[in-house]
Amino acid sequence: MKVMITGASGFVGRHVARLLVDRGDQVVALVRSSSPVAHLVSMGCSITKGNLLDIESLNRAMDGCDQIYHIAADYRLWSRDTSELYRNNVDGTRNVMAAAQKVGAERVVYTSTVGTLGIPKGGAPGNERTPVTLDDMVGHYKRSKFMAEEAVRDFAAQGLPVVIVNPSTPVGEEDVKPTPTGKVIVDFLNGRIPAFLDTGLNLVDVHDAANGHLLAAKKGAVGERYILGGRNMTLQDILTALAEVSGRKPPHLRIPYGMALGAAAVDHLLWSVLLKREPHISLESVRMAAKKMYFDSERAMTELGYTISPIKPALQRAVEWYRQNGYEKIRSNG
Repeated sequence: MKVMITGASGFVGRHVARLLVDRGDQVVALVRSSSPVAHLVSMGCSITKGNLLDIESLNRAMDGCDQIYHIAADYRLWSRDTSELYRNNVDGTRNVMAAAQKVGAERVVYTSTVGTLGIPKGGAPGNERTPVTLDDMVGHYKRSKFMAEEAVRDFAAQGLPVVIVNPSTPVGEEDVKPTPTGKVIVDFLNGRIPAFLDTGLNLVDVHDAANGHLLAAKKGAVGERYILGGRNMTLQDILTALAEVSGRKPPHLRIPYGMALGAAAVDHLLWSVLLKREPHISLESVRMAAKKMYFDSERAMTELGYTISPIKPALQRAVEWYRQNGYEKIRSNG
């Protein structure tokens, strides 16, 4: 089978690409001219240079492909020009869907995020059917991904055989950039997390999230979405688990939400508004932390055969990979 994938140089994308190659597929990776490709070439992918806004490059990459995996996304919680997020995530997604429709792809998998889903009041986990609107989205990244998902559903209504997957918070090895989630692990290893908020996330082993993409292509219902999640954990529990696998000490100071929000607002004003530079404290991430982002993957487990692995081995692999690749600058335990 010939398959085209966007975002293969990213964290989840490279794991999906490896599974597809291992399965025996002919994999075409669409990558930007500035993206490193040595790892993709070494695993057996064919490389096509282009981007989501270059329609000709999309048509060229998809030529003769049976399946399309659109995993690429502009995942930033701060941007000097927020319109870039909408161009890349919304316009780029429309372009991918239109190109897939043009080549007559047999199946398309679109990678969204649990950030587009609703979170029930009272702390219960959200699912694919929890009510949510664009007004509930915190920040431009979530808003752009919500709008992109709406565009994908429009294409599904027009007959495009597309399935949506919503990974939660992937962790594991090879988060090169790193993503905002990976940066938390790197900051922990370097002693830059002295305190924590009373918030929570759903962590998923990146191997599970990648495998969920292939399951969605095989068994997912057209136009439907599936949460590819793992374990719901408080931030304190996540930092404690990181301490256990890294040998570093976890922070014990919990700061009030209002204090964190005030500090982030001041930091945002100074760095983002006045100096036009990325702030030290992400205001969007603090605003997101107002609710525990807990989710339920029951639908993916029931309909796709999705399985969830223990999260500590994934954190262990992440820590080991960051250490082996020079991300940890502070070696002493403190």
